[in-house]
Amino acid sequence: MKRFLKAGLVLALAGTGLVSQAATTELVIATVNNGHMIEMQKLTPFFEKAYPDIKLKWVTLEEGTLRQRVTTDIATKGGQFDVMTIGLYEAPIWSKKGWLKPIATDAAYDVDDLLPAIRNGLSNDGKLYAAPFYGESSMLMYRKDLADKVGVKFSDQPTWAQVKEFADKANDPKAGVYGMCLRGKPGWGDNMAFLTTLVNTNGGQWFDMQWKPQIDTKVWKDAITFYVDIMKKNGPPGASANSFNENLALFNEGKCAAWVDATIAASFISDPKQSKVADKVAFAQAPTAVTPKGANWLWSWNLAIPASSTKDDAAQKFIKWATSKDYINLVAKETGWASVPTGTRKSTYANPEFQKVAKFAEAEKKAIDTANLTDSTLPKSPYVGVQYAAIPEFQAIGVAVGQQMSAALSGKVTVDQALKTSQLAAEREMKKAGYYK
Repeated sequence: MKRFLKAGLVLALAGTGLVSQAATTELVIATVNNGHMIEMQKLTPFFEKAYPDIKLKWVTLEEGTLRQRVTTDIATKGGQFDVMTIGLYEAPIWSKKGWLKPIATDAAYDVDDLLPAIRNGLSNDGKLYAAPFYGESSMLMYRKDLADKVGVKFSDQPTWAQVKEFADKANDPKAGVYGMCLRGKPGWGDNMAFLTTLVNTNGGQWFDMQWKPQIDTKVWKDAITFYVDIMKKNGPPGASANSFNENLALFNEGKCAAWVDATIAASFISDPKQSKVADKVAFAQAPTAVTPKGANWLWSWNLAIPASSTKDDAAQKFIKWATSKDYINLVAKETGWASVPTGTRKSTYANPEFQKVAKFAEAEKKAIDTANLTDSTLPKSPYVGVQYAAIPEFQAIGVAVGQQMSAALSGKVTVDQALKTSQLAAEREMKKAGYYK
């Protein structure tokens, strides 16, 4: 009888949860297949050891696919993901729509340590709606040995004319070295991220103050013609299919003399474990043409919680862990200071150990600090953003234009045709959205 009473008591206690093992919460995290995100996944055991009641499930996607999946999921309140990796573009738009939960920070997290440009871009009404995992601008990365060999010396702020001169002289396909590597793969965050900065520095913009597209203009034609010409002459074969990861692989193999892209690449190309030319690279600010405005972009990949998530507590714990000072120290301990995610915290750049190994640190931080989301074009523009316009319609426009620019690079259409088609597509989207008649 006692045995049955004891069994009954245990069952009753189990029903209250007092003797049951804590239920495990599975967090589904959508992320991009970039190097720092892959490293975060490898460090999953450290998080799960600290929080044994939370298990992480990763959905790792290519950049364009990630954007499509998370945008569809959050707009339809699909609830597939508990944590989303989103960009500086989505965060302000989605927070204003009520699609994101605020990030609950505490004193230990030290939100004041976040770089102002990144923190401001992720905040709405003083609240942080996404936590930055890594931030970036864009800059020139080049082979110092080849520059010395051909007699080209770059200032801290080079011009595109100087970069072209170097690309022309250093281009040596027979030796497997291409003078210039630039993004060609179509996408608003792929080729158009770079091309928008090229248009900006040539004095162009996406929209005028009446929201009318400005693509089929002389400024855009000058910028895109320059791009197509330099890549046809000095770019690697199949450049119209290359984005960040493809160009990173080429540079690490010693096949790029010059590359203008995300500052985050610097930590990879200067790492001897990954790069064959780690000891030969140098860095400068993104090249300019007519104006320095908008010559270098501002971006961050961030972790956010969709409003549809029912696992807010676990999601908050994970995001604080993955974007904290402690996480940066963990990466440093496991793989070295040269491999830590950068572009987010002042304390990273102030760390002597980081400064010792990161010869790119000064150029990277300067690029991030000088990028201006609210003043990125020579003519006045109605939108916020450097390499994008922070309006919902921009994704569709950027994708359509990106396809045309990629087609121009591959020779399927002329630059004039690409610009005309892009202009019509942009006008159609903006009229449909009611920006003008």
